[in-house]
Amino acid sequence: MTKLPSRADHVGSFLRPREVIEARQHRAADNISYADLRKVEDAAIAELVGWQESLGLKAITDGEFRRYFFHTDFLLQLSGVEERGGLKKAFKNDAGKDVSFAPPVMVVTGKIAHEKPIQLADYQYLASKVREGSTAKVAIPSPSMLHFRAGRSGIPEDIYATMDEFYADVAAAYRAEVDSLAQAGCRYIQMDDTNLAYLCDDEQRADAAKRGMDPDATTRQYAKLINDSFASAPADMIKAIHLCRGNFRSSWAAEGGYEPVAEIMFNELDIDAFFLEYDDPRSGDFAPLRFLPKGKTVVLGLVTTKLGDLETKDDIKRRIDEASKFADIDQLALSPQCGFASTVHGNDISTQQQADKIRLCIEVAEEVWG
Repeated sequence: MTKLPSRADHVGSFLRPREVIEARQHRAADNISYADLRKVEDAAIAELVGWQESLGLKAITDGEFRRYFFHTDFLLQLSGVEERGGLKKAFKNDAGKDVSFAPPVMVVTGKIAHEKPIQLADYQYLASKVREGSTAKVAIPSPSMLHFRAGRSGIPEDIYATMDEFYADVAAAYRAEVDSLAQAGCRYIQMDDTNLAYLCDDEQRADAAKRGMDPDATTRQYAKLINDSFASAPADMIKAIHLCRGNFRSSWAAEGGYEPVAEIMFNELDIDAFFLEYDDPRSGDFAPLRFLPKGKTVVLGLVTTKLGDLETKDDIKRRIDEASKFADIDQLALSPQCGFASTVHGNDISTQQQADKIRLCIEVAEEVWG
């Protein structure tokens, strides 16, 4: 049976309220203090927690309201990490238009170290607002984000003579963060990983090879890195990972089914739950689920966060049935395919459509699993 709080879950981010966006802009212009920004975020998060619980969600997040990008706000708080430019990519959407976007690239400028807790205060505030019977969930970027977008060229040899040293320091930094959260009572951490999903895309695999990476060996290395990062987690902590093909203003960056990474990912990653995007044909079929071993859960992302149109219950149930031909239905759960706002910009849907999609996941899960 799944370790998840409920068969209906979600990836974590929600559309930012206008007051949060404006407060962030005022903070960037130095019109308000950091403490003033936190007060606005606190109020919005308290309201969001109540909203999630009113819908029936059992896994509760802060919506990533305190972040600009899903990854940079976290990674830049590690010692030895800086932001440099971006890896330009034409994101695509259902309108057939390309959205030019260069997600920031994290580069290594010194030894990677965890000097202070990063999510601790955020978790403690979230947990203080979550009622009994619900679980506070923390989403953090995968440690692979420090490698994939720049590759070895982003890790100077005069800082790390070998990649083994680099991976060891990254894992140690992440373990320290997991430890700080665990000691505060956190029992649900999800790592958001674009890179394993990108390694399912032929174009992205070719680009990775140009950066000197062996795509298959990289998949195995990332599995080890994530395992090492979670190595000290308590036995009762839910360890999850979300594979994302890019999520910027309802657009995506990668395509392709999970076949290139599935066998390694499912069997070598010591993870309880895999949040997989399955909202449209670019995600491929369910055949890769045949590699899922007992004791692990796949959360089927069958409800898109990129379009406002609401899926039908019958269509979702049909797809759950298709997936159950490759994995035991007791090892499956349901969620939206991604977050609703992986960046502060948010996807091109309304707050009502966001609520409708969460409610749909909950109702279908109740009807399928009870």
